[in-house]
Amino acid sequence: MINFSEILWKPRKSGSSGQSGRSRETTPELQRVPVDEVKVDPETRIAMVLDPRSPAADRFRFLRMKLREVKDAVQLRSLVITSALPQDGKSTTALNLATALSEKGKRNVLLIEADLYHPTLASRLGLKQLPGLAECLEEDSNPIEALRRIEPLGFYLLPAGTTNANPTELLQEESLARVIQTLTPMFDWVLIDTPPVAPLTDAILLSRLVDASLLVVRAGHTPEKAVEEAVNLLGQSHVLGIIFNCAEGLDRLYSAYYGYYGKK
Repeated sequence: MINFSEILWKPRKSGSSGQSGRSRETTPELQRVPVDEVKVDPETRIAMVLDPRSPAADRFRFLRMKLREVKDAVQLRSLVITSALPQDGKSTTALNLATALSEKGKRNVLLIEADLYHPTLASRLGLKQLPGLAECLEEDSNPIEALRRIEPLGFYLLPAGTTNANPTELLQEESLARVIQTLTPMFDWVLIDTPPVAPLTDAILLSRLVDASLLVVRAGHTPEKAVEEAVNLLGQSHVLGIIFNCAEGLDRLYSAYYGYYGKK
């Protein structure tokens, strides 16, 4: 199970975002997006639904709170979610964060599956293979037509789709910027799940098109040097926070607390 022992947060300079904390109304385009009902089973690892009282769910609520604080202070709407290395938990983080931010559909949240090498989000949700980001980039088509609304999680998904082209070259196309520019104004939050920073450049390319990056690192797995290199490649000023994943001991602390609380 994913959990967080600490979220290392870097404050950003204050400014006027010009946006309120309220969700914008759903546009007519989004109202026409097909709905996919998914079964949230243990394979999804979505703690927000599977175990909402767990340490993991609580830390995602904390992450949501921190992001709202930053959103109220600066222009922040779009985020890359990446990791230094594979198997650090970035895709699980993306699914949980999208679920947390959407608040069962109260906010318009888009999750883009941009790991075209090893996409896992749609398959983890049990969705059949669908046209998605790859087809939008290759055909320069309207990305709204490839969106799906995921229930009961409440967020929108742009799946990876399929391509025979080199994914890194595909993400270098100008059409990628157009996709993000088309979709971002419709949503309160846009989250982009990317490949790890090493050994590919995809996350770096995508980070240039969004407001900030969140870097997921895994306790006992991600070397400090790899974290430093990832931060330098993304740009220190662009990394909003580092999510420390799979730290031992947090579950025991929560179990002790809930055990004490239950005796009252």
